[in-house]
Amino acid sequence: MTALAALTGHYLRASFSNKFSLVFSALQPFLYLVLFGPLFDRSGVGSWDVLVPGLLVQLGLTSAGMAGFGIVFDHRFGVLERMRVTPVSRVTLLLGRVLRDSVVLLVQAVAIIAAGYALGLRAPLAGALGALLLITVLAVGLASLSYTAALTMRQELFAPVMSTVVVPLMLLSGALLPMSLAPAWLDVLSRLTPFRYAVEGMRALFAGSYTSSALVWGVVVSLAFAVLGVTLGTRRFQTENA
Repeated sequence: MTALAALTGHYLRASFSNKFSLVFSALQPFLYLVLFGPLFDRSGVGSWDVLVPGLLVQLGLTSAGMAGFGIVFDHRFGVLERMRVTPVSRVTLLLGRVLRDSVVLLVQAVAIIAAGYALGLRAPLAGALGALLLITVLAVGLASLSYTAALTMRQELFAPVMSTVVVPLMLLSGALLPMSLAPAWLDVLSRLTPFRYAVEGMRALFAGSYTSSALVWGVVVSLAFAVLGVTLGTRRFQTENA
């Protein structure tokens, strides 16, 4: 635990010292919020409490989902190999990065929600706090799988592959438009991704529906996704150059 705290603190200091990276990774959801949000709110399709949860999942995909970029560079320049010869376990090496990514995403998510309130969001505070907790759980799974992918595929493939995967996952989650508007085949396809359940769970929280089935499914699927991500990431770290 001491090593984990030290590693997480080290990674956090490095992340928060790079203000440009923190802002840039949250820029796309923020632009959607400012430029698309007013149009969405006036369209009759939904309101701010529908859009903001979707943008939180979009933020998770573009921030924690692309976390593997960091380990690609660490691997390329030998940083990862030097850390592996230390007494710190490889599981701790993974979790230190994952916790850093989750904290960074949490800070970015707070900024998105605060901007949403400024623009017209009227979600209950308890719902907003619950959504922050849910997106943090989702970030654990996303970051873990991102590191797994970065260590599994060739380094030069990670960026184009992940950039290509993120967009359809975001659209299928219903982040920008509710999937209730989709044709049947697209609705079924979206239910095969965990992100739709996370979006709908957070929308239930923002609506104050704390006992709805959408929230239950959102919590269960997000927890299962996080466990799966950490399990796969742990195995990959343990077998990498074992």
